[in-house]
Amino acid sequence: DTWMQLLKSLIATSLIVAVSLFVVVVNYSEKPYFLLQPVFGQTFSSHWIFSKQPYKAFKPHLGYVSIPKQEPLKLHCELCSIVSSSGQMLGQAAGPQIDRSPCIWRMNNAPTRGFEHDVGRRTTLRVVSHTSVPLLLQKPQYFFGQGNDTIYVVWGPLRNMRKDGKGIVYNMLRQAAENYPHARIYVTTEDRMNYCDMVFKKETGKDRIQSGSYLSTGWFTLILAMDMCKEIHIYGMINDTYCKTEGYRKVPYHYYEAGSRDECAEYQLHESAPYGGHRFITEKSVFAKWAKTHAIKFFNPPWQLS
Repeated sequence: DTWMQLLKSLIATSLIVAVSLFVVVVNYSEKPYFLLQPVFGQTFSSHWIFSKQPYKAFKPHLGYVSIPKQEPLKLHCELCSIVSSSGQMLGQAAGPQIDRSPCIWRMNNAPTRGFEHDVGRRTTLRVVSHTSVPLLLQKPQYFFGQGNDTIYVVWGPLRNMRKDGKGIVYNMLRQAAENYPHARIYVTTEDRMNYCDMVFKKETGKDRIQSGSYLSTGWFTLILAMDMCKEIHIYGMINDTYCKTEGYRKVPYHYYEAGSRDECAEYQLHESAPYGGHRFITEKSVFAKWAKTHAIKFFNPPWQLS
């Protein structure tokens, strides 16, 4: 009798293990550009990030999970307009054109109120750095209240985003999700963060950590957009040579911070910082390369892609 019970429990356990393994395998195979690819000895083409797999609509994005339910992000767009936080947005009157897009993406805490004529009114998705979360939480009703159906995608290193009670930023977001149950908040997985680092190394030849570089919110935004949008329009982003051109337009680093440091001065400061700098100029040269194989267009200022 005992033997029969043992045998039954053994069969049941084996079944559970088999099903779990199957679920894991299915999940991994669904990842759009998961790290397993290079492990299996696939050689990278020069445009490996897109050529591995064409844009597929209605596929869950497993690198981004919701708080608190841990469900993958599901969003797809024929056209995404990404609005830069740069002072380049000022005085261009691009708002009405931006507002005609099916999906409008913004970054961090960049406001629309008071800037509608230049940056538009609507926000479909907002990509937020872990360091900007406290800024959103200064106006929680505005960002997470019931009238706001924006999707928030928050990126950050594991130390701030861990779910075991020690992740400071994750804890803040979990609290926000409790206070505002309608809020749609997603966070990057550790896999996805490692993937974004790997793309940086692949494209620049530099190890992000060893080179003392911090990836910008723009980097995470573009990588997400290439998974999610068939076509991408980027507003207010300068190219990698802009600050060297004669008579370039001097603008504040952020359109909503009048009198802040000049954008080019900020970029040059970061590019040459030995540690902890955003490599904005390097990143822009990578974006120019991606724009040759992906439907990415730049507006205000336009980019001449050679």
